[in-house]
Amino acid sequence: MSIKPLYDRVVVKRLAAETTTKGGIVIPDKAAEKPTQGEVIATGSGAPLDNGELRPLAVKVGDRVLFGQYAGTEIKHNGETYLIVKESDILAVLEQVEDKQQEKAA
Repeated sequence: MSIKPLYDRVVVKRLAAETTTKGGIVIPDKAAEKPTQGEVIATGSGAPLDNGELRPLAVKVGDRVLFGQYAGTEIKHNGETYLIVKESDILAVLEQVEDKQQEKAA
């Protein structure tokens, strides 16, 4: 990745959108909403504080995050589409649940 975001900005690659519903209905591309989940590809150096120092970001490369539908700016780089968002536009970090815990919940 040759994009280095500034300060509190984060580069996110959207996860693939669902193309079928749970009932098996195929969703056309134009009707499908853009995914609001993605993987952090790159992070800036930190959020600037009033005293000039930088506060480290709460997200790191590889995190799976949840963000608003209209958050950030979409860019294209090397044939790929990315989203540049401010850290404050990220709503949550999604943690991976162990397979055994998922089976117990089901």
